[in-house]
Amino acid sequence: MGEFFPGSGPLFLSIRLAAVTTLCLLVIGTPIAWWLSHTRSPIRPAIEAVIALPLVLPSTVLGFYLLILLGPEGWIGGPWIRLTGTTLTFSFTGLVIASIFYSLPFVVQPIQNAFQSVGKAPLESAYTLGARPIDAFFSVLIPLSYRGFLTASVLGFAHTLGEFGVVLMVGGNIPHETRVISIAIFDHVETLNYALAHKLSAVLLGFSFIVLVCVYALDRKWRR
Repeated sequence: MGEFFPGSGPLFLSIRLAAVTTLCLLVIGTPIAWWLSHTRSPIRPAIEAVIALPLVLPSTVLGFYLLILLGPEGWIGGPWIRLTGTTLTFSFTGLVIASIFYSLPFVVQPIQNAFQSVGKAPLESAYTLGARPIDAFFSVLIPLSYRGFLTASVLGFAHTLGEFGVVLMVGGNIPHETRVISIAIFDHVETLNYALAHKLSAVLLGFSFIVLVCVYALDRKWRR
């Protein structure tokens, strides 16, 4: 029963990780998507390729390099230890940072496509009416791009919720700290505890299905 206790179980930890990661990705990914949808810089293809790497790179490979990057001697992990006295690896904070890298394309690309679909005409019209760029962005572009943000939120949340290789490499398997539901399912399968693995899998499947149904229903209502 401890697996299902909402205050400490792998399911709650997974939902918490997915929610925090998605919020961070929306904040980080929106300006990136804006830049990619408007820039003519020659380095744009390289930036897009870096962002899209998690789509084609095995999660264990990405997890390995993130483990090095976030480790005590890494470019991020080293300064973090000197600043806070704690490590990023095998911690919830480290999982969030790793998940941001892992799910970045699932948030940036839908928002970028939404921005490109809206085009420049609505913003130019807002400018002619005296709107400042920041006002036009939040009052015109964001409302017109809501479907892109909705898709990005769902994909980012779902992708983070089901990740395995990256969280295992960076976070390990620490109960109540980094043992998310995908790792818990793997552990139960390894110990031939199929009954509990089935229960956890069913909960994750049901939760994911309900989230998608709610999102599609909301999107249909907005269309009307």
